[in-house]
Amino acid sequence: MENPRPVLSVKNVSMEFPLPLEGSSSLKEYLIKLFTGKNSSRILKALENIWFEVYEGEILGIIGTNGSGKSTLLKIIAGAITPTRGRVVTEEEKIQLLTLGTGFDRELTARENVFLNGALLGYSRSFLKERYPDIVKFAELEGFMEQKVKNFSSGMISRLGFAVAAASEKPGILILDEVLSVGDVFFKEKSTARIQELMKKGRAVLIVSHSTDTILRNCTRAVWIEKGVQKLTGSPQEVCQAYLDYGKKRGEKA
Repeated sequence: MENPRPVLSVKNVSMEFPLPLEGSSSLKEYLIKLFTGKNSSRILKALENIWFEVYEGEILGIIGTNGSGKSTLLKIIAGAITPTRGRVVTEEEKIQLLTLGTGFDRELTARENVFLNGALLGYSRSFLKERYPDIVKFAELEGFMEQKVKNFSSGMISRLGFAVAAASEKPGILILDEVLSVGDVFFKEKSTARIQELMKKGRAVLIVSHSTDTILRNCTRAVWIEKGVQKLTGSPQEVCQAYLDYGKKRGEKA
C-alpha cells in the first residue's frame, strides 16, 4: 500500500509582530525618539516553529484556546499573510477557508449569498445552479432562502456556509474554522458524515476548533497549539486529553 501523499506542508513557520513599548503624544516626540533610538519596540511571537503535514484524504484537527495563534496560522496557510520565518507548501490549487460568517453579505438574501460565497470559494455559476437544491436541502433552509442573512441566527449562517463549502467533491483542501462549533447535534452528525465522504474521495480537511468534542468526532489526527507553540501532535484522543489536562491545571492555578 502506498504512503499517503502530503497535500499541505507547514514547515517551521514562525510569525512575529512588533509592538511599541510606549506611545508618543505628538509627531515631534515620535521623531525625536526615532532618531535618538529611544522608540524601541518589543516582539510578539504569535507562532513559533510550527511544523506539520496534512495528507490526502486526511482530517486534521488543530485545537487550542482562544488567542493561541490558530487564526494567524490559518491566514498564513490561506496566503493572506506571509510568515516571518518558514513556509507553507501545498500541492493543491484550491484552499477553501470557511470561517463562520466569512464571505456573506448580511444585506443580501440567503440565495444571493450562495452564489456570492460560492464564487469566493472558486465555484462556477453553472456548478452552483446545478447544486443549489442540494445546498438548500443540506443546510435545512427551505423556505428561508429569500430572507436576508442579517435575520439569520449564527447556526443558520453556519449551516449555509458549510453546505456551500462542502458542495464540491473535487480534490482540494477544505479548512473549517470553528464552523462546526455551532448548530444542533443533528446537523453536527450530518456534517461529520459529509466530512467523512469528502475524505474518502481524497479531499483533505483541516478543522480548527477549541472544542475537544469537535476534534474527537471528526478528526483522524490532531495538533495542539498553545501560546503560539506546537505542544503536541498525535491521535485526537491523545491530543485532546493533554489539552484537557492543561485546562484543568490552568484552572487550578487561577
